[in-house]
Amino acid sequence: MHPRHLLAVLLAALLPLLAVASPAAASTGGTPDGTRHPSVGLLVSYTDGDRYRCSGTLVSPTVVLTAAHCTDGVDGKVALDFDPVIAEAPPSPLPDAADPAAGYTTKELQAAGYESGTAYTHPRYSDFTDPRNWNDVGVVVLDRPVTGIAPSRIADLGTLDRIKTSNLSKTLFTAVGYGTEVRKPDSGPQKPTPMSYPLIRRYVDMPGQKLTPQILQTNGNPNDNKGTGGTCFGDSGGPVFLGGRIVAVTSYGYTENCRYLGGYQRVDIAAAQDWLASFGL
Repeated sequence: MHPRHLLAVLLAALLPLLAVASPAAASTGGTPDGTRHPSVGLLVSYTDGDRYRCSGTLVSPTVVLTAAHCTDGVDGKVALDFDPVIAEAPPSPLPDAADPAAGYTTKELQAAGYESGTAYTHPRYSDFTDPRNWNDVGVVVLDRPVTGIAPSRIADLGTLDRIKTSNLSKTLFTAVGYGTEVRKPDSGPQKPTPMSYPLIRRYVDMPGQKLTPQILQTNGNPNDNKGTGGTCFGDSGGPVFLGGRIVAVTSYGYTENCRYLGGYQRVDIAAAQDWLASFGL
């Protein structure tokens, strides 16, 4: 997450990836995903010389859906990896750009065994300044089609609007991503803390809490008796599924230990779907 996005709330899950083993990497609670959601991948890119990670979903052989704050300001290409286990322990296997200020190139990513693509940001993305026009939607257009992975489908227009307000808290949404696992350290103060490893894909089930014309909000506490946890740093841009289709992408959270409400940019709305249509979606 870029420092400029730290407003009154802790905004979503874009975490610098350091070469050293420092707290950085899956979800609050949740379950290792394995092969359950193979269309969800890890995105890694550079902005202003620093390396960041997000999550995203293959929605066509050449397009990955993610969040605008994961694509905004990206230098060079975006690296993608759909392996459910990136690293169980340090060191990080993620590639370094030859020139961090310029970001990745297609040639160096493909030589390292990664998919590569170009980031695009919703033209009306408000950088978390306008709740009525949040538009935290982005895509990565791949340099070559992905084979062997079935793309996930985006929900129909107005899918979430069909949920009665009284039923929202009874509805479970599934979020998937490569975000930070929050747990107590092996030593020292036993405060739940974001951990660097393992860097793996996880999923969580979360009950709905609030719905606006732009945002789905959920309860993300692992102690909630209705759900299994919530999203955290690195889950940004990852999908939220309902009935097997993507209704939203991870956008923001409220606390540093990711144990409270989470906010998700709706993609079942015209503002998102009209723009996504320009990419053939």
